[in-house]
Order: sequence, then structure tokens, then C-alpha cells
Amino acid sequence: MPDTALPPQIPTTPVTPALLEALRAIVGDKGLIQDEPGKQPFVTDWRGSLVGNAAVVVRPASVEEVSKVVKLCHDNGIAIVPQAGNTGLMGGATPYPSHTGIVLSVGRMNKVLNVDPVGYSMTVEAGCILQTLQETAAEHDRFLPLSLGAQGSCMIGGNLSTNAGGVQVLRYGNARNLVMGLEVVLPNGDIWNGLRALKKDNTGYDLKHLFMGAEGTLGIITKAVLKLWPAPKDVATAWLAIRDPQAAIEILSEAHAASEDNVGSCELMSRACTDMVLRHIPGTQDPLKADTPWFLLLEWSSSRPKADGAEGMSEKMEQFLADQMEAGRVLDAVIAQNEAQSRNMWVIRESVAPASRAEGPGLSYDISVSISKIPDFIEKGIKAAYDVLPSIRPYPLGHIGDGNLHFSFMGPVGMDRQTLHQYSPAITRGVNDLVRDMAGSISAEHGIGIEKIDELAHYRSKVELDTMRSLKRALDPKNIMNPGKILRL
Repeated sequence: MPDTALPPQIPTTPVTPALLEALRAIVGDKGLIQDEPGKQPFVTDWRGSLVGNAAVVVRPASVEEVSKVVKLCHDNGIAIVPQAGNTGLMGGATPYPSHTGIVLSVGRMNKVLNVDPVGYSMTVEAGCILQTLQETAAEHDRFLPLSLGAQGSCMIGGNLSTNAGGVQVLRYGNARNLVMGLEVVLPNGDIWNGLRALKKDNTGYDLKHLFMGAEGTLGIITKAVLKLWPAPKDVATAWLAIRDPQAAIEILSEAHAASEDNVGSCELMSRACTDMVLRHIPGTQDPLKADTPWFLLLEWSSSRPKADGAEGMSEKMEQFLADQMEAGRVLDAVIAQNEAQSRNMWVIRESVAPASRAEGPGLSYDISVSISKIPDFIEKGIKAAYDVLPSIRPYPLGHIGDGNLHFSFMGPVGMDRQTLHQYSPAITRGVNDLVRDMAGSISAEHGIGIEKIDELAHYRSKVELDTMRSLKRALDPKNIMNPGKILRL
């Protein structure tokens, strides 16, 4: 855990009464939150483990207001923490306890500006809730594939700023792959309008990619042009009891051809994870009461409706699973027969994070390695943790279709958070050294934020870190834009 009480090189200029009135003149009373109870949700991270401070929460209603607020802060050296839905897991949207500046929330900027079903695109403001955008696309018979557990409260601006992943990356890519254009307010208050709905634009540096994954350290995303796809019309979802993780990647390898390139998701779940969700999340039901330590949630989808009498996704999947049973990889399986059964399977997968919070203190690593190395990583990674703390409880799961594991552990029964965190540095070093040795990434989709700032410095090369610092200094020489996140300058 980084020392959040000693943030690296953060401006400490206070928000004076005169500056507060200047902010009020820009956004109005409705756009300011000054009382401590009102500020609390904006200065506390989703997990409740990081609590910071802010002089005021500023909620602009337009890009022009964002620009004026940022310019005012730039001219006066006031630090800004940009924030969207505040559902991140690395503290990237959480101010430090010593933060004397503002939190800038884009939540009031929540309009869908344009849907182009013919051109398969949608232009939206940064404060739009992800699930609202999914539903809007569906109303136009289109599909926005970005999908993650927090989609009912996360906002698209934060999704893009963190280059969010989710359960559809296997087929559609990360958040940055779903974007045609952006509008961004730079750290000096300038507005860059790159809202181009173009699939081809080879006019120099592709600036939009600077801001996706930068976690608000280089500017504030205010609008985006998103790519859409045809709406799925024929979907098959199955819960498989499998032999082991090696079987999982072999099943995935063969599923691509068997589904005619229609694999949408492939999620590995351990029995421990599944049982934890069933314990803590009301209304969930075990899809398959199989005595096996590993499960796979597999979904195939096609935009082509199933024709009467023709073989659809479910029939193709049924034959595929029969073949996989014969090969010994699948031990038992159930294909969802209706939307309720499919939703139950997905609720189990998406509820691991809230279930783990209810279970007690734990450690979680968001790592990626090449898909073929996942079984070896799971085996060696669990051993590395056991070598430090033999009674720790592993709860591995992940998007194995894209090589991303959420390599999680719950503390031994009865162990409190403070005691568990005494073991955290040694376990972290063991897990992350293994990631490095397998040419993987210590953060696959959750970003760096506050939590992994020291780990990034430890594992990234000097050339990479120096290049990132050069970009930060060029765009934000006063270091006011989400200072102390990702990099130590």
C-alpha cells in the first residue's frame, strides 16, 4: 500500500473565499458542494478504504463551464481531481487526505447528443451512466459492448479515462477500441475538439489515445464518439464445470471455430468465488451443483436471428459441449433456457467484488499474461502467496479470453485487515515478480491510481517512465491535473 499521507509533489494552494466565489460565478450554487456530508461520497473511494479531502466539489454542466473552471484553477495553481462515477478500484478518482484543491465531477453532463444507427456511432457526454448508453443503443437496435459489474453507476468519462475492460474485451477490445473521437479539456483550460466519427484519420499523432488510460492526469474527457455494433439476436449462455484451468483455455481455443467466431465472453470462476457470491448476494442460485473446483461462463452471440428450423447458437453450443465432455475437458454443463437463467449466471460473475467486501479483508491483483500461460500462473501464483501466508484463501477468477485474471485472496478466517496487510508487501512482490517473469502486466484493466503508483515505478523501465513523465510535464507543467496519480514526478 502506498503512503497516501505523503503524496508526491502535489500543489497545496488553498481555495480562497475569492476563488470560491469565482467558481460559483461559473457553475452556480447548483454546481458547488461545500458541506462535509455532501462532499463525503466524492472524497471516498468505492471500496471505502481510501478517504481524502477537497475544499469543494465542483459540478459543471457543460464543457464551457469545465473549461472556465480548469482555467481558473490553472491560473491560480489549484489542484483538480477529475471524477466520473467514482467506481474505480485503484483510488484514481480519490483525492489525497492533504488535497487542498477541488474535485471536478462530470456527473451533470449526462446527455446523449446523437445516435447514428446507420453509421454505427453515438456521441455522448462524459457523465452518462454506462448502462443508460447500453439501453440507448439497444433502443436503436444497436449494441454498445462495454460491459462491467459497475455499469449501473459508472460513467463513460471514467470508463474511457481508465481504459476500462470488462467481459466483452475478448471480442470487442478495451474501452479505447470503442472510441472514434473525444472532446477533452486540457490542463490550461483549452478545449480540444476531436469529436470525429471517423474510422480512418491518419493526420499525425492520434491524440485521443493520450487521454484514454491516463486516469485524468493529462486532461478531462467531456464528450466521446463511441462505436456501435449490430444488436445480438441469437445468444447462448452456458455454465460449465471444467477439469482445470488448462481445460478452460483449450475449450476457448476450440470455441472460436465451433461458434463461427461468435465467442462473446469466456469467464473463469473458481468454486470458492461462486460459493462466496451465493453466500452474500441474495437471490443468486447455483447454476450447476457440481463437485469441481473450476467453472467457465461461456457466451456465444450472433447478430443474425435464428431462422425457423435452422441451427442456432444454443444448438451449436450443445454439440460443442458434448464434444468437450467426450474430450474430458467439460465435466458437466447447463445452457441457460431463458433470460432469467442467463442473468443469474452473469449476476454470479459480476457480484464477486461486492461479495468479497462482505466476506472480509482481502488482497486483489488485476494481472494479465498471455492466455496460454494462465494455468501456470494460477498454480505458481497461489504457491507464492501460500509461501508467505499458508492460511490465506485464494479466489482466482477472470476474463481468460483476453488473458486477464483478477487474482484475489481473502484473509484467513478471523484475521483483521491490519494484520493481513502486514503480509501484503511480500505477497505482492511474489505475485508481481511472477507477472514480470511471464512478460505480463501488473494492471490489466483497473489502472494505477494511488494504489499501484509504487508498483508501476518498480516494474516499468526507465525509458517508459521518463517518456510518461515527459508527456505529463508537457501537457500539465503546473501538475494540477489529478496530481500524484500514476506517476511520481
